[in-house]
Amino acid sequence: MNQPSPPRRLRAAVVGTGGISKEHLGYLSAAAGVDLVGVCDRSPAAVAYAAERYATRPFADVAEMLAATSPDVTHILTPPATHVALSTLALHAGSHVICEKPITPTAPQLRDLLAVADAAGRVVTENHNYRFNPEVAALDELLASGKLGTLSEVEVRICLPVTDPAGRFGDPNLPSPIHQLPAGVIHDFMTHFAYLVNHFASETQWTTVLSAWNGHGGFAHIPVDDLDAILVGQRADGPVHARIRFSAVCGPDEFEITVRGTEGWAQSELFGGRWTEMRPRKVGAQLSSIANLMVGGATMFFDGPRSFKRKIMQEGPYVGLARYLDETYAALATGAPVPVGPSDMMAASELIDRLVAGRSASEVVS
Repeated sequence: MNQPSPPRRLRAAVVGTGGISKEHLGYLSAAAGVDLVGVCDRSPAAVAYAAERYATRPFADVAEMLAATSPDVTHILTPPATHVALSTLALHAGSHVICEKPITPTAPQLRDLLAVADAAGRVVTENHNYRFNPEVAALDELLASGKLGTLSEVEVRICLPVTDPAGRFGDPNLPSPIHQLPAGVIHDFMTHFAYLVNHFASETQWTTVLSAWNGHGGFAHIPVDDLDAILVGQRADGPVHARIRFSAVCGPDEFEITVRGTEGWAQSELFGGRWTEMRPRKVGAQLSSIANLMVGGATMFFDGPRSFKRKIMQEGPYVGLARYLDETYAALATGAPVPVGPSDMMAASELIDRLVAGRSASEVVS
């Protein structure tokens, strides 16, 4: 049996200086055991700023950067349509790859990319950052404790005004590359939906996946802005249901995860840190409902200061990204398995394909 090697310093390079690059570059410039050796972008102004801000070398050409810096790890942070080509280039150059989501538009493309990584003897992994958020860890702990009973339902809900003309996707004069993905702008969130549902309902075989897609906003450049999906599956301890919900109409902005068991349920909101749980208490069945209300009131009271602290400390919804990168770099430095491996990525990608297949059916019905 192969034992992990002693940890070693790793050289890291970044491709792409879009919005998410701030999180990756900020992490890499401060991480112990990592040397940030280069950043690449086609925009001279953007790459010059990033290189100066994070004290690294600027490049305009990816192949040139790979040859000049020989990175152990390359972060691919470019639009999704470029992920396969750039990841392949980095893998062939002998670099591991950490890629933003969605790593590929479809599961067959991901399978091919994983084969390239395997042939190169390198690792390719996709950023599943919300899986590493403290709220998700708290839900994991509560489920593992048995206090909710046996898992029976999972719901992941996102409400974001993606049709807002002043937002990232809504301006028809500034089309995003995300519009070209199979599920349009909602595809930018599909990876989160898929890996979170699969994470909580681990080892569930989804026998039924039904999805309804709608365009409530009526915008030609955003034909779908609403998703409602139902999943039904089976695992060793019984049936599991899941719901995936995306709305551009509901407010306020939220990212809500609810897990329900045979004894109780818990809910966490990732943007603001809200927490709610209803479960049996030590006071007995008759008084548990009252105890839950009292605990819930106290929790909501203290959620305010906690949320304010997160704002002040700039601990936004990407707080899990640092933990994901910590664990990934620790694994790459020692040769241990990365926290988001091929099976995790394939399971998410295959579920996304099944959900997207429902878009055609929805359009036929409408």
